Amino acid sequence: MTDLNRRQFIRSALHSALAVGTLPVVDLLALPAHAATAPQVALRTGKDYSLLVEQTLSALGGIENFVGRGDRVVVKPNIGWDRTPEQAANTHPEVVKAVIEHCLQAGAKQVQVFDNTCNDPRRCYVQSGIQDAVKSLRSDRAKIGHMDRYGYQDIAIEQGRELDRWKFYQPALDADKFINIPVAKDHSSTTLSLAMKNIMGVIGGNRGRLHRRIDEAVADINLVVHSDLSIIDATRILLRNGPQGGRLEDVERRDTLIASADIVAADSMAAGLFNLQPDDISTVVAGARRGLGVMDLGKVQRV
Repeated sequence: MTDLNRRQFIRSALHSALAVGTLPVVDLLALPAHAATAPQVALRTGKDYSLLVEQTLSALGGIENFVGRGDRVVVKPNIGWDRTPEQAANTHPEVVKAVIEHCLQAGAKQVQVFDNTCNDPRRCYVQSGIQDAVKSLRSDRAKIGHMDRYGYQDIAIEQGRELDRWKFYQPALDADKFINIPVAKDHSSTTLSLAMKNIMGVIGGNRGRLHRRIDEAVADINLVVHSDLSIIDATRILLRNGPQGGRLEDVERRDTLIASADIVAADSMAAGLFNLQPDDISTVVAGARRGLGVMDLGKVQRV
């Protein structure tokens, strides 16, 4: 098989399947193995979030290492909750805005922003500050929109351990590049909600059902939707009562970003913000076991 990335492979499978009227199947054996070289992880701190994004991306060689001219990009923050930026349940709007600006500067043809919210999407988009942040760019290439309930595609996941099929949002699969920008926070079911968990925002169906074996379900989802770059927003972290939060006393300001092309390595590094080890986070353990990335921080390159 040619060296296609996961998204290219899935898109090809989708188009072929739709042409003959069959259900597309994600064949995990056909997907490329994780790179054998030590993944790079950048951690930077600073109070100017626009500059912080620039410094974090520069440590990884710049956004041009991830986004090319003419690319259709999905930037996926957490917009799941009817909460303000100060409450740290959603990705900080200034971080989202700065990442989109870099994508546009790299020549992206289109940047889409969306999330399958838990609270009313209209309130989440407004209260999070992300809707206004995207619109403030005044670019016809950057768009934030509510997810179309008819925009999901049923995908069969060969060798899925918890899921054999699920509904995925078509624009997330169609994107040339997928940039994952979660907020780092406490979570009642998974200990922490980080980059791997944030991919649940591009699926449909009864997501409550996934909590039976959520670590394996999250790994299954990430085998379908590959993050080209994960930027974990720890400018403010939610220490308790996640994922929704609501109390300012549960929030701690860290002014930190963690970024990597390796989603497991990024999540592993972020565990330390909460005085946890990577193997304390079941989704991280499942991701490493399933070949999604490197959990051992002794085997990553800190840049």
